[in-house]
Order: sequence, then structure tokens, then C-alpha cells
Amino acid sequence: MTSMQQLYLLVPLAPLAGALIAGLGGRAIGRAGAHWAAILGVTVSFLASVAIFFDVMNGNVFNGSVYTWLTSGETRFEIGFLIDRLTVLMMVVVTFVSLMVHVYTIGYMADDPGYQRFFAYIALFTFSMLMLVMANNFLQLFFGWEAVGLVSYLLIGFWYTRPTAIYANLKAFLVNRVGDFGFLLGIGLILANFGTLDYAAVFAQSSGMVKTTIEIIPGAPWLLMSVICICLFIGAMGKSAQFPLHVWLPDSMEGPTPISALIHAATMVTAGIFMVSRMSPLFELSEAALSFVLVIGGITAFFMALIAVVQYDIKRVIAYSTLSQLGYMTVALGASAYSVGMFHLMTHAFFKAVLFLGAGSVIIALHHEQDMRKMGGLRKYMPITYLTMLIGALANAGLPPFAGFFSKDSILEAVHLSHTPGAGFAYLMVLAGVFVGGLYSFRLIFYAFHGKERFAAHDAGHGAAKDEHGHDAGHGHVVPHESPAVVTLPLIMLAIPSIAAGWTIGTVLYGGYFGSAIFIAPEHEGMAEMAQEYHGVISMMLHGLTSLPFWFALAGAATAWYLYIARPDLPAVLRQKAGVLVTILEEKYGFDRFNDWFFAGGARALGGGLWKFGDVTIIDGFMVNGTARVVGWIGGLVRLFQSGYIYQYAFTMIIGVFVLLTLWFRHA
Repeated sequence: MTSMQQLYLLVPLAPLAGALIAGLGGRAIGRAGAHWAAILGVTVSFLASVAIFFDVMNGNVFNGSVYTWLTSGETRFEIGFLIDRLTVLMMVVVTFVSLMVHVYTIGYMADDPGYQRFFAYIALFTFSMLMLVMANNFLQLFFGWEAVGLVSYLLIGFWYTRPTAIYANLKAFLVNRVGDFGFLLGIGLILANFGTLDYAAVFAQSSGMVKTTIEIIPGAPWLLMSVICICLFIGAMGKSAQFPLHVWLPDSMEGPTPISALIHAATMVTAGIFMVSRMSPLFELSEAALSFVLVIGGITAFFMALIAVVQYDIKRVIAYSTLSQLGYMTVALGASAYSVGMFHLMTHAFFKAVLFLGAGSVIIALHHEQDMRKMGGLRKYMPITYLTMLIGALANAGLPPFAGFFSKDSILEAVHLSHTPGAGFAYLMVLAGVFVGGLYSFRLIFYAFHGKERFAAHDAGHGAAKDEHGHDAGHGHVVPHESPAVVTLPLIMLAIPSIAAGWTIGTVLYGGYFGSAIFIAPEHEGMAEMAQEYHGVISMMLHGLTSLPFWFALAGAATAWYLYIARPDLPAVLRQKAGVLVTILEEKYGFDRFNDWFFAGGARALGGGLWKFGDVTIIDGFMVNGTARVVGWIGGLVRLFQSGYIYQYAFTMIIGVFVLLTLWFRHA
């Protein structure tokens, strides 16, 4: 094994080692030992990823097996790595964001009794995601896929004494199982029809399978590639929280803020986007699958953004923002602009991590208060948190020169140029979503950091004594203050790429960065047209100032300013006037209610019916108690003849002899 291959192994194994030490070390290593083990593991992984990144940029691509798990006939099930430009981009983003979250966790979870357990989980989460992105075959991909699902279950329900946390992690687990069922069907179809689970071998055979059909319903042939791609995308719908499998993501806010940032920014939810990009040689062979991806992404991008506008929980606003941004990435994939989807994945990882970790900083300062109605005026108390979150909001809204502008604008352009059926609908959705994105991003900033201080008024309601500034005197309300450096430093480190990551657009999108890692069919020429129109970062920003998306985003921000700074009395009036529309958004279109009634209620009713009929009536009533009753009845009958009286025995014997003689004479 070469030194570079050893370095490949080090990337996932270092966080795994950190997780094992933090999780099993107990009192021997203590709290400090746990966080040092986990952080050191992820730091080693990040540095190794950077080294591998530069090695790949020098043209050294690797695709090979590391370990054969089992062999069944001609099929080998292996652990292997595919290290190309798509992989290394994900490796660097995942390890960097994860490292920042690990450092931030020291401050955020300082007083939590589950401190060591939390570090073990997040390091294990990083290991799982790295195994997923580095895979060169579907077996390892599925292992990483399920592992991130399992660890997310543990993390969302980290505070397991809260009923809401247990409900949320069970919901996440079950919804992901729905998507994973489709994903497993897709992998099963690949193994059945291609005879291998190795990416390279499947991609090499795929062009010859374009016309192949299968009959799921007898007499109705379907194109094999379409069925495989749609099944794989159903898996992505679960992991990347696309409509209608989006319902688990907002509830994942029940976990501690660092894991909200890790799930939403760099790991789990981006797994689906990465997987579809990796499978571009398959998806390019199915227009039906691409149309399906476009429409689902468009619906998610717009309709989930609308819900963010009516949320008051600061973390839930950002959660619905994540849903919307994932919709944008999905739309890019459907428009065959895989590189644009991956570019937005990268920029989004930075600015979304900033927003979540900034929200966590606010939550710490306000003693775990998450309701924005009990915030306001925080910018003078928390200048670093405010500035970094403002950068995150500007990037999220897609305003130049911030990172989100370049990736979001490129998605809109790619969808506009796409000829795939459904592209027109998707374009309208993402364009409308730009306005809503500007609105909810700045609604959060203005609501939490500007205006009057509502946290003091909130505490006044609890009868706390006030000083001359209107704040609590004594031990009542503590004036919010900036978080410690261990919290603010990761915010600053993530804010820098939230500004500058977009400036790499020339290299990533139009400089042939992805090379052969992504395949685009000749008939999908949108990216080629965009390359011809690109004339540099400055030119793109200047052109952006005249484009519709920029003015839509600006209009959204201006609307937020008017509603929450100029006329803070208006939102309440608008909510009242909107009536049923606000109710629909507050009810999240009724998905949760329907799922609770139909799926959860149906499962409970089915379980109750099976218990009453199957368990109580059939098993207990008929089999167990019924058998006992039959034995008892026979015993009672026999008891009649076992009375102890000689005359009864003699009489019985005479009747017995009489019956035997009768039978004997009948047959004689």
C-alpha cells in the first residue's frame, strides 16, 4: 500500500478513532480528553483531506479496493475508495465544517452532562459521512448512507429525557427508512441487471442498457434506467429532505445546535445531492428521472421557503431555509447542472453553518431561549455573532459579492437554459423562492438583532427587579453578552468562506474542475452555454446587479426591513388579514397532521386490531385458553366416571361389554 493510500485510510479512520476514545474512555480521559480526542481525529482528517486535494489537483486519481468483505459467486462485496475531484471537494468541506463544529461544541455543550457522549457521536457522524463520499461501490455507499441515518437518530434524540426529542428522532429514522427502501430497491436492480456494485463497472455498462425495459406491472414495460434512477432519487429525497419526505428535518432541531449545523450544513442532507452527482452517468440516460428531480426540487425550494416566513423559533427558520436551499441544489441536478448543484452545496455548507452556529450563540446568551419574539436589539451586546450572522444571511439571500450569490444565480441560469420537461415550472419556483429567501433571511436578522429589546420585557413579566436601564437587577435577568472565543472563532472562520467561496466559480464551474467525475450528455448543453457567457467574477457581479434574481432578493430584504424595522406593527396585522393562508403555513401544509393521522394513527389502529383479534382472540382466547378449556372439559367428563363407587364401575363395565358385543355381532 502506497503512502497516499495510507493517507486515504487515515481520513475516515482518524475520526472513528476519536469517536471510540471519546465514547469508551469514560473517567479515564475525562471531558477534556474526550474533546481533544475527537477534535484531534477530525483535525488529522481535515489535514489529510487537504493533502489529498492537492494530490488530486496534480492529476493523481485513485479507484481501488481496500478490503474484500465477502464473495458470492462472481460478485465481490468490497470496501474501496474512489478519490477524484468530486470526492476531494466533499472531503475538504465535510472535514472543515465538522472541525469548526467540534471546536464550537466545547463552548456550547460545556455544562451538559452528556459532553463525552456528544463528542463520540459527532466524530462518528463525520466518519460515516466520509465513508459515504469516498466509496467506489454501492455497498460502501449504502453502509455510509445508513450509518449517517443511525448516528443522526442518536444525535437528534441526544436529550432523551425530552419527549419532543424522542418523537423527532423516531420521525427522522422512520421517514429516512421510507427513502432508504427506494434506495435499496435501486441498488438491488443495479446488482440484478449489471451483476456488479462497482461504480466504474456499472457506469461502463450503463450506455448499453438505455433501451432495456422491465415489467414491474405485467404488460407495462418501463425503462430500466428510469426505474433505477427514480429509486435512487427516492433515497436522496429521504436523506436530502425533499418534498414529501421533508417532514423530519425541521423536527431535527430538537437536537443540540452543533448537530443541527452539522446535519444541515455539511453532512447528512448533502448526501443525497452528492449521490445524484456521482450517479450522473446513470441520470443522464433518463429524461423521466431528470424531470422528476426538477419538479420535486422546484416544489421544495419555494414551498418550504414560505413556511420559514411564519416561524418564530430561530432554529426552525434556518431549518426551513435549509429545505429550500436543498431544493435549489436538487433543481440544479435535474437541469443536468451537477457541478452547479455541488458548487451550491459547498457555498451553502459555509453560510448555513454560520447561521446555525450563530443562532446557537444567541441561544447561549439568552439562556436557551429560541423564540425570536423574546429577542431583539442583540447587535450591541453580541457584535461578532451579529456580523457573522449578517454575512450568512446576505449569502443565504444570494446578494453579491457573497458566496450564495454566485451559486444561486448559476442555478437559476442553468434551469432557465434547460430543455428538460418541467424546467419551466422549476424556474418559476426557484425565481419566486429568491424573493422569499431574501424576506426570511432578513426577517431573522431584524427580528433578533434590531428593534427594541424584548428579552427584558419578557423577564419583566416574571416579576424580576429592574435596574435603571430596564434590565434585571441582581440575579434575575443577566444582560446578554458575546459568546466566548471557542464559540466566536468558528463563526469567524466559517464567515470568511461564506464571503469568498463563491469567487472560485470560474475554476469550479467553468475551469473543468470536475473533469471526468461528472458526466453530462451532449444534448444537455446548458452548462456549455453558461461557460460562453461567463467573463469573470467582477463581470458576473455587475451583470447580477441588472438581473431579475438580484432585484427579487433585494425586494425580499427591503420587505423584511419595512415590516420589522420601519413598521413593526404591520406583521401582526398582516397575519390577521391573511387568515387561512397563514394557518396553512403554520400547519406546514398539513403534512405532519396527515402523517400523524394516516400513517402513525393507521399503524396504531392496525397494531391495536392485530392485538385484539390476533393476540387476545386467536392466540390467548382460542389457542392458549381454548386448549385449556378443552382439556378441562375432557377432564370434567372423565371425572364423572371416576367417582369411587363400586356399583358405578360395575354398571359402566356392563354397558361397555354390551357396546362391544353389539359392535362384534354387527360385524360378524
